[in-house]
Amino acid sequence: MVRCAVAGRLAALLLVLPVLAGCSVRALAIRALGSSLAGAGDVFASDEDPELVREALPFALKTMEALLAEQPDNRDLLLSACSGFTQYAWAFVETDALLAEPADLATARRLEDRARKLYLRGRDYCLRSLAARAPGVRSALERHPEEALEAFGGPDVELLYWTGASWGAAIALGLDRPDLTVDLPAVRALMERVLALDEGWSDGATHEAMIALEAVPESMGGSPERAREHFERAVELAGGARAGAYVSFARSVSVPAQDVEEFRELLDRALAVDPDAVPSARLANLIAQKRARFLLDHVEDFFLDVDDRAAGDRQPERRP
Repeated sequence: MVRCAVAGRLAALLLVLPVLAGCSVRALAIRALGSSLAGAGDVFASDEDPELVREALPFALKTMEALLAEQPDNRDLLLSACSGFTQYAWAFVETDALLAEPADLATARRLEDRARKLYLRGRDYCLRSLAARAPGVRSALERHPEEALEAFGGPDVELLYWTGASWGAAIALGLDRPDLTVDLPAVRALMERVLALDEGWSDGATHEAMIALEAVPESMGGSPERAREHFERAVELAGGARAGAYVSFARSVSVPAQDVEEFRELLDRALAVDPDAVPSARLANLIAQKRARFLLDHVEDFFLDVDDRAAGDRQPERRP
């Protein structure tokens, strides 16, 4: 009912916008619609039906872009577009790429390319918001990442996080592209600034994001040891109620280390998470568990030497 009411208000406002005569009235209507969209994130994040969200998000994202064409400096909308494109790319496009990979590499690569473009699209909205707060921040991030963020404080944590998350996710899908990996220091600076300002923000989401960042090759500044430290802290801050950290560590660290037992244990722990325990993380948990099931069902695609024990020897509890 909440979703229907929100959708009805949005549709009504969209129909009214083209015929509004007064510029000030039009601006007020756009601002009202922008506020409705900017505040809709919690509705999506707590939904129990991923396919419903998959179908609804593109309309919301394109509506945000239409509104930003009218109000390009609306920082609430810029942040919502950034986080929205990032979450859509992770939850649906990159997840589809993972599920397609063993059977259809061409499809997987195409989906990964689309996800990377969506991540960069989201990142650019965040960078616009950062630039509104500190002009020239993009070039400063390229030259002196840590110094570029000194002006940002507690109220900017969410924006800093999503800038780093979108940028880092794009790089993770393009580790063979120097034009992307050259920005790793900027992403690291963004995430470390968030940790310095509010380590526990969103139940340790930044530590979870740092797992993949530290899992890059050591030649790029990664460290499996630091990745493990971030994983343990992410689990601690979330009280073990977020499946994403287990899946991220299993894919990013256990696979390169060829530790199949740890891989299976972590994914079983992900599946043991109750998606309803933290309503605001329900959708993310459901998507992470979808990934975990797939990974467990395709262990042989990620490990050279797999112990093919009978299925009856290992019966983890899995939600349908």
